[in-house]
Amino acid sequence: MMDAMMMGAMDKSMMSMPGMAEMDMAMMQECMDACSACEQACTICSMQLMDCAPACMNCADMCNTMMRAMMRMQGMTPASMMSMLDACIAMCQTCMDECMQHADHSEVCKMCAQSCQACMDACSKMRDAMSAMA
Repeated sequence: MMDAMMMGAMDKSMMSMPGMAEMDMAMMQECMDACSACEQACTICSMQLMDCAPACMNCADMCNTMMRAMMRMQGMTPASMMSMLDACIAMCQTCMDECMQHADHSEVCKMCAQSCQACMDACSKMRDAMSAMA
């Protein structure tokens, strides 16, 4: 219920933003959900104190920032949103690469890597859609 209310409010506020009126709210919600899941997985993984912990902490922070930026949207331009998406994709790639080194013997690292991939996919999908609108 709250997601629907929030997305409705975001939909209305985005209509006045240059270049953002065509944004697919369902795609944005999917991206926020993927960022949230990745943030949680990376936070859990960082607590294992393996070599991937710094990458996981950085990725959790980036995903949280990306999600908050999408929720706020005021002051966001298509160019700045795409830059944020690029940064999130890059951080997820780094974290996934680190976690994959431990995935064979750590289910937590495996879950984290999968979550990073899902986040990269959702951010890439959103970035591609924004590029097509430009």
